[in-house]
Amino acid sequence: MYKNKKTGIIGIIITVIILITIVIISNIKIEDFSHIGGALSSFVMPVQNGITYLKNKFTGNNTFFSDMSTLKEENKSLKERNSELEKSLRELEIIKSENETLKEYVNLKDKYTEYTTIPGYVINKNTSNYSNIIVINIGENDGLKVGMPVIADEGLVGHVISVTDSTAKVQTLLDTSSAVSSIVGTARDSVVVKGNLENTDMLKGTYIPTTATLLEGDKVETSGLGGIYPKGITIGLVKKIVETKNLTNRYILIEPAVNFDKLETVLVITN
Repeated sequence: MYKNKKTGIIGIIITVIILITIVIISNIKIEDFSHIGGALSSFVMPVQNGITYLKNKFTGNNTFFSDMSTLKEENKSLKERNSELEKSLRELEIIKSENETLKEYVNLKDKYTEYTTIPGYVINKNTSNYSNIIVINIGENDGLKVGMPVIADEGLVGHVISVTDSTAKVQTLLDTSSAVSSIVGTARDSVVVKGNLENTDMLKGTYIPTTATLLEGDKVETSGLGGIYPKGITIGLVKKIVETKNLTNRYILIEPAVNFDKLETVLVITN
């Protein structure tokens, strides 16, 4: 009897729930269903889009790997092309350098037409506080002999002190054992130009006449005396006049016309 009573109560509750549900549904407007559908759609659409994206991603794998392979081939081709261009650029730089050297040769020969000369270029340098020697790529087979003067576009370099069949050593003006008989300024006062132990980038002019009037900026040239250097070849400019207690001991500092650090092309005077 108790069981039947309990079953009856449950039935009544279910019936009430059904009735309430029917009442609620009957009072819901059609527009409300559309709102519910929109809400459900807002929830479902991102999920659906995500699934579609993943599907496209997986189905597009073959195209992705194919594109990667193509890019690798293109990258390899570009690297090879870049290497070829770099090689061509180096070759052009070499040709340009050779052309510049030939221009220097032509300019030198045009500038010193009064001399018979042989062109050459510096292949080695041996410099220290006491000596300044360069080696050039021409020698006895080209007609060079010891004592021949060597010049550059800007002026005097030095003279040949030894030769082999294909090379020659040149003692430059910067060498402390060098000595060149020279003249200074418009007054043409005599001076002996030597390498400078205290300042290896400058030349030193000594044995200046006591009556000489010197000015900074005066041009210094070879005098033609001494049997090695022709007259009138530029040596440099007076940078400083150093006075001493004894007038006979005064001297001048001369900036060389030739930049020996960048010297590459020379002419050897053979006559």
